[in-house]
Amino acid sequence: MGWLICRVAKMKSREGTVVDADDLIVEMATTAKEISQDLGKLEGYSDSEKEKTYRTIGLGALKYFILKVDPKKRILFDPKASVDFQGNTGPFIQYTYARIQAILRKSTIDPAGDIPAGYALHSKEKALIKQLELFPEVIQQAAANYSPALVANYAYDLVKEFNSFYQNVSILGADKPSEIKFRVQLSKAVATTIKNAFSVLGIQVPERM
Repeated sequence: MGWLICRVAKMKSREGTVVDADDLIVEMATTAKEISQDLGKLEGYSDSEKEKTYRTIGLGALKYFILKVDPKKRILFDPKASVDFQGNTGPFIQYTYARIQAILRKSTIDPAGDIPAGYALHSKEKALIKQLELFPEVIQQAAANYSPALVANYAYDLVKEFNSFYQNVSILGADKPSEIKFRVQLSKAVATTIKNAFSVLGIQVPERM
């Protein structure tokens, strides 16, 4: 995690003053709290659950904002932009992971086992599978180039592909049990890959959000 500490230590605000890392972490949790409250994302949570989630979102936003940029490039940090629940941000990816967990909790079909032979893949399923298959190669490239940005941006591309799939293909409401089963399996694979990618970056993913 040395590269992350180094970049935080060198960060400057828009005013040109050096940013203290501890103060920045507190500010990020506060910003996550304000935005989450405005969007009603954590309704029904206990106070302790909310505070824990605010910190997870805030730290995730900070780490992701820093790590999505190539280490050789300079960054201008914007706390509010980094906690946006849309676009190339940590919270957007965390929220997609939490959305998938909600789908898995609602599913009444056991996703274990093989899909029947002859299952016809939807074009959105094919695109998502292709994206999932890129993950091992991305990890190798990131290691070879000392660039966590490759992993961060892969996670964003995967989430974009999943959200396109989610918007265009019915998962739990599909017509056939085999379609539901496969799409639940595929969604679970996406969630696992998101979690693994963020684990490489030192970022946690909340189960609910």
